[in-house]
This record gives sequence, structure tokens and C-alpha cells, in this order.
Amino acid sequence: MPTPLRLEQLRRHALARSLFAPTTLPAALRRLGFVQADPLRAPAKAQDLTLRHRVRDYRAGDLEQRYPALAVEEDFLVNYGFVPRQAQALLHPREPRHTWDDARWQQARAVHDFVRQRGVAHPREVDAHFDHGTVGNWFGGRTRASTELLDGLHYRGLLRVARREGGTRLYAVRESSSPSQEPVDPLVALDTLADLILQTYAPLPAPGLNQLLSLLLGGGVPQWRHLRAATLQRAQARWPGAEVDGLRWYWPEGEDPARCRRHEPERVCLLAPFDPVVWDRRRFELFWGWSYRFEAYVPAAQRQRGHYALPLLWRDQVIGWANVKVAAGRLVPELGYVQQRPADPAFDQALDAEFDRLHHFLGLG
Repeated sequence: MPTPLRLEQLRRHALARSLFAPTTLPAALRRLGFVQADPLRAPAKAQDLTLRHRVRDYRAGDLEQRYPALAVEEDFLVNYGFVPRQAQALLHPREPRHTWDDARWQQARAVHDFVRQRGVAHPREVDAHFDHGTVGNWFGGRTRASTELLDGLHYRGLLRVARREGGTRLYAVRESSSPSQEPVDPLVALDTLADLILQTYAPLPAPGLNQLLSLLLGGGVPQWRHLRAATLQRAQARWPGAEVDGLRWYWPEGEDPARCRRHEPERVCLLAPFDPVVWDRRRFELFWGWSYRFEAYVPAAQRQRGHYALPLLWRDQVIGWANVKVAAGRLVPELGYVQQRPADPAFDQALDAEFDRLHHFLGLG
């Protein structure tokens, strides 16, 4: 009889497969599959904080700078982020979250025609050309209607992000596929997208799989939400897996958590809040025995870890967190620990090395 798989082996497998040896940016994007994006800088954007561990000599902003030459697109998968171009083609035509009336569609077509004429358009150019006013947004404020139209056209697959300037998305028309192309089989497309999600977040416990499929079918491909049960059943049938402590886990074909190599033992890594290693909060708590929450949008008085707490990985344990600011060209970290700071001198050396890497990544001189 084979030896039962242990939670410790799943944890080491998660670290080894996700925190692979640093490589080139295109290779890292292929291995990750999907990189979630977030606009906050604390001290850098989440996508940059994710990539810095996996790309040699990565600097904050490299993804944005090199994006036009990479085989990725900004789009919504399970969240907003960077999706392989081939996978992004499977997301469209996408059913919109909100239906536009005829008047709104007339405005949208005019914006679409304007972007086509410009080739690549900045939102301020669209706003200067049209007098659309403002609309209410989800957090109770007001947003320029032209910005909402650009976002809506992008979500519907009619525009794409061509590049960014100073963090602002510049749009171009997304050309549709050839009319002669065979229509995509929804179940085949969903299998491909589910495999991409597994590639990014494995090993996945069953609740995490359910959550990610709900996000995919809620925002990534809502036109196929009625195929959720069939997609889940097909995924569970074709993916390797095992039951550990009463919970079913899944991972990609060809991987074996029982045989994975140990994660680099003497390294500290400050991880982004949306890093694949920590994204699944249920899995995080199973692996490391404490709950991590992203508190940037929580009122300051109610925060337990801080505004933008970065989980602190030491060896194969997440033992605490760090909030990192930059003041006068220097890093100002505030550290917290679940229990207590390790007394091992090797930890102090590894932590200093991580701050040196972060200093270089931020280009602080």
C-alpha cells in the first residue's frame, strides 16, 4: 500500500512548484499561468511583488514596461490580471455584467470608433473628445463616464490594453477572430481555463477549487455559468489528487507532491497579498496555522496586521508579516510575528538579504 500523503508534503510541494528558480520574465509568466494585478503600491504593485521572486534581476515596473512585447493580455480571469494571450481568446465574446441600453451603446460605439481612428488612445483623449459627464461607481463616488465606457468595452472584449503610461491603461481596438474560424466548444474552453487555474494555484483543496471556479464563471466567462457542474465534474475526473485529513486535494498531471524537492531552506521571502502561495486563505491556514487577511480596505482602527501586510516566509513556514514603506529613499519595515521572532542568526542574515533584494527591486540606489 502506498504511504498516505501528508499535509506537510502538500505545503512543500506548493512552495517548490510556485517559488521556482528565478528565470526570464516570459518563462516566469508561462510557468505562473496567471498573475493577479492590483493598483496599490505598498511598496510596489502586487504583480511586481509576485514576479520579483521568480524573475532574475526583476525591477518594479518591468512588467508594465515590457508588456507590449509579451504574450499576455490584461483581462479578467478569476480576478483582474495578466492572462496568456491564447487563454484570453477563450474568454470572449463575454457576457457583460451590466446591460447597456441603446443610448449607452450609441456612446460606446462612438468611443470604439474614436479609439480605432487613434490606433491607441489615452482615457484623457477620450474624455476631451466626448462630453459624457460622470457616473456613480461601486464605492459611492463618481467616475468619468468615458472611463466607464472604456472599461466596459474592454470587459466585453471590444478593446484591449495596448500599454500603460504612468500606470494608466491605454486602449486599442481588439480585433475579433476570423469569421471562418470554428466556434469554440464551451466545455473544451472551460477545461483549458480550469487547467490554467490549477497550474497557477495548485495544489488546490476542494473548497479552493470551488471558489476559483465560481470566480471564473462569475466574472471571467459568465456566459458559461450554467456549465459549472459539468466543468467541476470533468476537472475532478481528470486531475490527479488525494484525500488528506478528510479533504480532497488536486494538482496537475505529471506532478507528485510526495516526491517534490524541499523548498530553499535558508531564505526569507516577503510575499504579495495575491501571490499564488498565499492566495487561497483556507489553504494558508491549513498550511501555517493562522489566518491571513488583506486589510488595505479595512478601516485603520480595525486592522490586525496592517495596511498592506506581506506574509513573511522563512524556510517553509510563514511566521509573520511585514508592512514596508519607503521614506527618504530608504526602506522602513514594520515586522510582526505570529509567535516570536526566530532567535536563529541565520534568520537575521536571511531577512537582511531579503531587504537588500527588495531595495534593489525598488531601485533605491
